[in-house]
Amino acid sequence: MRRSRLASPAILVLEDGRSFAGTAYGAVGETFGEAVFTTGMTGYQETLTDPSFHRQVVVQTAPQIGNTGVNDEDDESDRIWVAGYVVRDPARRPSNWRATGDLGERLAAEGVVGISGIDTRALTRHLRDRGAMRVGISSLDLDPAALAERVRSQPQMLGADLSAQVSTGERYIAKADGEHRYTVAALDLGIKRNVARRLAARGVTTHVFPASASIEELLSVSPDAVFFSPGPGDPATADGPVALAQEVMRRRVPLFGICFGSQILGRALGFGTYKLGYGHRGINQPVLDKTTGKVEVTSHNHGFAVDAPIGEVTDTEFGGVEVSHVCLNDNVVEGLRGLDVPAFTVQYHPEAAAGPHDADYLFDRFVELVEKKG
Repeated sequence: MRRSRLASPAILVLEDGRSFAGTAYGAVGETFGEAVFTTGMTGYQETLTDPSFHRQVVVQTAPQIGNTGVNDEDDESDRIWVAGYVVRDPARRPSNWRATGDLGERLAAEGVVGISGIDTRALTRHLRDRGAMRVGISSLDLDPAALAERVRSQPQMLGADLSAQVSTGERYIAKADGEHRYTVAALDLGIKRNVARRLAARGVTTHVFPASASIEELLSVSPDAVFFSPGPGDPATADGPVALAQEVMRRRVPLFGICFGSQILGRALGFGTYKLGYGHRGINQPVLDKTTGKVEVTSHNHGFAVDAPIGEVTDTEFGGVEVSHVCLNDNVVEGLRGLDVPAFTVQYHPEAAAGPHDADYLFDRFVELVEKKG
């Protein structure tokens, strides 16, 4: 993989044959994945390094990307995870006091194939109308028909088991800030660094375990609570983590799940999951917290959702469960709450700041769940 040249042509081709011509951005080469769009005007570095975007080609709806460069502080993991990157107008040079490098140069250095100079508004509207779909970007083979054939031979996201591919290989510890109050065992299905930071700020020491961890391994650190992280892929494939969540609830250990973790807990409670047409990705999603009546502006990154009845209590193996949060754009379930076991979930990202910090209170709610259990 070599660095892109300013004038290197590139093409993007969707599985339905729609194509866009532009200029290589990042590495020169060829890549495939699921085309999705994200609506954030800021936070592109966090997006790129979010493991939940593994095997996805991200389209930025904001027209100019890269103007604040990249830095050494905002990564959510130790690498870029997106399969490809699509922007309209890459900044010619970064301009921010925190910048330590240029976005395009970093993409090239990590071998991330991208494309710029295309009509990302038209592409976003196409994906919104037709749904997320497989896509290819190439700055090597500029024949749309030939690339389309290779795109259609790629695996789909439906049925993809990906969390083990992004999980840590071995357990590690994120220490509490200041005085240690509680211990949390976190299952890494694609965890973001800011989760541990938000817990650490509340005096929580987090032991992060691989996605393959057993109940015995989680309990070996005598956790006050368990956390199931965000991550990529189809939750219908994650039978191991689902069984693990059930074991945690049987032991009545307080449990909190975010995003993919929310879907895992949903399955553990007996609900199904399904793939959304184009998903929720961005930092401007309105969510109603049904327990307080408040509306939050939230950060999302999910292509699947839990199929649970809204406005009623469902009887499960673990007692009553109700939908606690709902997206006001489309009525998608955004959270669950156990009435008889100390467990709750949210489908969005309280560890991310969607401009405001509306959802940060959920980490306080997690700590309160531990305090009530104690």
